[in-house]
Amino acid sequence: MLKVGLTGGIASGKSAIGDVFVSLGAHLVKADDIAHHLMRPGMPVYAEVVRQFGIEILNPDKTINRAKLAQAAFGGPDTSPRIQELNRIVHPAVLRAQEEWMENIGRSDPNSIAVVEAALILEAGARHQFDRLIVVTCQPQQRAERLAARLSISTEAARREVERRMAAQLSDEEKISSADYVIDNSGTLADSQKRAQEIFADLQRDLQSRENSRQGRADGNS
Repeated sequence: MLKVGLTGGIASGKSAIGDVFVSLGAHLVKADDIAHHLMRPGMPVYAEVVRQFGIEILNPDKTINRAKLAQAAFGGPDTSPRIQELNRIVHPAVLRAQEEWMENIGRSDPNSIAVVEAALILEAGARHQFDRLIVVTCQPQQRAERLAARLSISTEAARREVERRMAAQLSDEEKISSADYVIDNSGTLADSQKRAQEIFADLQRDLQSRENSRQGRADGNS
């Protein structure tokens, strides 16, 4: 199995690229989905987040209001950011769950490509979990426009949110310096899909090469 990390800043288009990989036969999990699961009532991460950030972040049904949590974590005009505090609670549990997911995929489909889509792979110190790292990038204005469309907010409000979120992440340049592959998602969707297809074909060749080497070692020891 080949373990692949798929990362990039907010609204860079990671999910669209992930969809391409899935259509080509990859297994994929999203770190956001893992985090959502871990922050359900009754989970240890939920309890610790509420203990640290207070019941003010809860909805009436006791679930975590993600917008309120984001406001508390990233801060505002009158509050200091606490994103590192939140990350210290959530990241270790997410990383363990990612590793467990990849191990399960490896057992059920050993000749597969397993992709973890996560914005903070490098920030969480998780590069070592992956054989290959793919970074998705785009222009700042495109991030704002995409986020505005996703959240149904003004472009200016989206721009401020992008700036707030990106301030807590490594820059695209820093991410790219650690990447095996880069997808510039500033152009058309068709261009990005073509690049993703090219990368996936390369990953498949990599996987086959590893399998051939493994088989050669097994034959040599027999």
